[in-house]
Amino acid sequence: MAPRALALIGSLSLPLLLTGGCGLSLKPPGSPSAPEKARISDAPLSVPFKPTGNVIVQAVEKVGPAVVRIDTVKRMVNPLGGVLGGGPAIQRQQGQGSGFITRSDGVVLTNAHVVEGSSEVRVTLPDGRSFGGKVLGGDPLTDVAVVKLVASKLPVAPLGDSSKVRPGEWAIAIGNPLGLDNTVTAGIISAIQRTNALGEGQRVPYLQTDAAVNPGNSGGPLINDRGEVIGINTAIRQAPGAGLSFAIPINTARQIAAQILDRGYASHPYIGVRLQALTPQLAREINGATDACQLPEVNGVLVVEVMEGSPAAKGGLKGCDLIEKVAGAGVSNASEVQLAVDRGRVGDPLSLTVRRGEQRLELSLRPAELPRER
Repeated sequence: MAPRALALIGSLSLPLLLTGGCGLSLKPPGSPSAPEKARISDAPLSVPFKPTGNVIVQAVEKVGPAVVRIDTVKRMVNPLGGVLGGGPAIQRQQGQGSGFITRSDGVVLTNAHVVEGSSEVRVTLPDGRSFGGKVLGGDPLTDVAVVKLVASKLPVAPLGDSSKVRPGEWAIAIGNPLGLDNTVTAGIISAIQRTNALGEGQRVPYLQTDAAVNPGNSGGPLINDRGEVIGINTAIRQAPGAGLSFAIPINTARQIAAQILDRGYASHPYIGVRLQALTPQLAREINGATDACQLPEVNGVLVVEVMEGSPAAKGGLKGCDLIEKVAGAGVSNASEVQLAVDRGRVGDPLSLTVRRGEQRLELSLRPAELPRER
């Protein structure tokens, strides 16, 4: 997949979402940073245990009862409906995905693309119980959604800490791929903090795993060998012979879900720039083509455009600047800038270290809230 420059810090196009139906179209930057206010989980804290048997079996037995199948119906207008046998004016499109219960009173986490645009949502537990679901909100930028059931005393999936996940650990996926309920696959965590696997400008530092996932797994949990959810399976990247799968880290998902539960939507900061990866070769080409930018022949993050009236413009950022640090942390590509801005808060100062010609400048910006699509 060819990377492309960011708009308002970046955009992301997932190569393959795990359900049929909806794709993601992302706009500029920012991921939530507001502190959690809503209660996301009422599962008891996990107690470390000594494996006495098959750890995968134990982990699945712990989480499996809380993994659900989500059936959706979308009503779509048929432009040829009623004309020359063109079918009904309103057509029903059915979809299916997975999810998991995080609160015993019926809070379910899943992918936004699983429930986006749905007029009907039905949630079925492994024990056969079925409930109508209400979509409380979905965030297309991170692909996280919250569904509420009218129920009580439901089984819950304990949430882990994705910041502690390391490559080589067990990764277990549970879901309903291809309509096959309660399917378990296992592998390892292949990589963490994947910010370029699905395109430049991502605002999600994905967990990468080789556990097999397929359409229908989308929204289901990725768990560790202690029976804790560490991610939400969301996309696959196909390749000859095998594919790679990617999961939203649960720490990111729980921040988004908390905002949805608290206010019905997620807030994202942005600064309003378009960025380009700079290489020595590109710097030579730019320097030879124009006098507007005279760039050092290095690898870095180049500011291509600053939107008029944006937080970046107000903070003094200019085209041809090289961004070296955001909030004191070094950045080497556009996705790292995106994620660093995401960790900031709307209206709070955000420091940038930039190189402008022979100068190194310290700037302070105040990210604004990214307008939401309606």
